[in-house]
Amino acid sequence: MMSKKFIIFSFFLLTSIAFFSQREKVEYLPTFDQRKIHYGFYLGLNQNDFKYSFNNSTPIEGTSIKIDPSIGFNVGLIADLRLHKNVNLRLEPGLMTNTKKITFGNTDLNSPLADEVREVNSTYLHVPLIFKFSTDRYKNIRPYVLGGVSYNYNFSSNEQGDDNEQGQFRTTTHNYMYEVGVGIDIYLYYFKFSPSIRGIFALPSELVEDNASSFGGTSPYTSPINYLATRGIFLTLSFE
Repeated sequence: MMSKKFIIFSFFLLTSIAFFSQREKVEYLPTFDQRKIHYGFYLGLNQNDFKYSFNNSTPIEGTSIKIDPSIGFNVGLIADLRLHKNVNLRLEPGLMTNTKKITFGNTDLNSPLADEVREVNSTYLHVPLIFKFSTDRYKNIRPYVLGGVSYNYNFSSNEQGDDNEQGQFRTTTHNYMYEVGVGIDIYLYYFKFSPSIRGIFALPSELVEDNASSFGGTSPYTSPINYLATRGIFLTLSFE
């Protein structure tokens, strides 16, 4: 539900800004897109979730998982290389923070799981390499779509630390994601403003199994899970 509200809010923000920009009669920054290289920065909000699947032959019957995402922040820098009048290659290194709450349960009353909660805090060094495909400019706006891949280093992964026996849910330190999105370039008097909506999707599983010695070798937390990976939505505001 929160993701739908996040998308709807982002969509109306983009369309409102685009409508307002078309009313401007003066064409700002007419030679901006002729630059071979330019730089900028971005700020934004994100809402990240986990996509997961269970093992087909899970050793713990009746296990359930509920994941509650929250709103996080992202900030970073932009280096843009013009490859063609309608195609740009962008490097956008930055930081991305968010928290996800995982609630574990089990229908078996004898199970050690009884609405156990784990908070998974994530602070990523997020380094995406993005292709941006733009339409021709119309007055002071220019819609675009984008897509690319990213490397992510999770400073809060706790991959080598305590596991769920000590109340810590672990994820991998290194991960790779792909992202796709849409946005609008808006040319203002002094700079170009570019709001966009993006989806990000982790490729490998981020789950780190509990130690073999924990829970007698069969963890009620990680053993039932086959795949666990980040997916999320970004609302990004770029200034170039």
